[in-house]
Amino acid sequence: MNPIPQRQQKILNIFLKSGKASSSGVRTALMQTEDNISLPTVKRELSSMVKEELIVPEGSGRSVAYRIGVKGRVLSDVNTALYCAMEPDKRHGLQSYTVDLFSSFPRNIFTDQEMSRLEDATAVYKKNTEHISSVIEKKEFERLVIELAWKSSKIEGNTYTLLDTEKLILENTEAVGHSRAEAQMILNHKDAFRYVRDHRDSFHALTRKNIEDVHALLVRDLGIGSGVRAGLVGVIGSRYRPPDNQYQLIEAVELLCKAVSSAASPYEKALLALAGIGYVQPFEDGNKRTSRLVGNAILLAYTLSPLSYRSVDENDYREAMLIFYEINSIVPLKKIFIEQYVFATENYAVT
Repeated sequence: MNPIPQRQQKILNIFLKSGKASSSGVRTALMQTEDNISLPTVKRELSSMVKEELIVPEGSGRSVAYRIGVKGRVLSDVNTALYCAMEPDKRHGLQSYTVDLFSSFPRNIFTDQEMSRLEDATAVYKKNTEHISSVIEKKEFERLVIELAWKSSKIEGNTYTLLDTEKLILENTEAVGHSRAEAQMILNHKDAFRYVRDHRDSFHALTRKNIEDVHALLVRDLGIGSGVRAGLVGVIGSRYRPPDNQYQLIEAVELLCKAVSSAASPYEKALLALAGIGYVQPFEDGNKRTSRLVGNAILLAYTLSPLSYRSVDENDYREAMLIFYEINSIVPLKKIFIEQYVFATENYAVT
């Protein structure tokens, strides 16, 4: 996939804010940064974007207007910091679940350059794991589990340090001054990662059942119900509201699983699972934890490197998820995924 040209990215952002616009309306908005842009030039750009299915025309003749399509939303390069700095009620994002998001999700979401970077990283990973001894592999496994359990839990507000986490996992010693729930969250990550690693073959095809199985392990003994939720959930700091009934939730998960199956590569499959489970929020709690472990399960199923997220900034991660919730843009999360995948291939040797 080729990257979207800069001017077309500007046009996508116009539609994200305005909802719908005519060619002349787009030209007026573009003239804030491009003084001499002509209407014929704008019309050529819009025609190209329609052809690429980034936008959708409505009406005909002089009354034709355009709106952004699912592909345009998914691939919009949003200024994350600027958008998230706005108060929730002043943002122009979506407030509800996009019903056709997964059924219309593009198969290719990485550019050719991004795919090349991922494949180069995989080559490093294959080389590092080709002749690894069982002793070293065991140590690498323990290290990744500790760092994944620590950072994934920290993203959710857990206050254990990395050293606390290491002592808990290796020695079963809980840190003083922390709740039992924090220790349980970390131990659940250890068990969930071991589960997805041992059952990797079942994640070649993502199903509601294997998503629920991972979730059940992650929330064990935390007072959180397992299975698809029956009540409402909200997202702190966002007006976005996920689906609110079990029928719609089950349908959304099934559509997500189909979209993952249709994705062009294992990288796309893992990234879509990472974004999609968090977006649908099928469970009363533990959704993002589940998404990270399921994403890793898919990577392992295709003999790719799992991610620890050790070097990710928690706020950057939360903001990237917020952009997917409210804009449906996967671009900020995609950047994090690529960086974390490259980091993992250079720092771990877990097969």
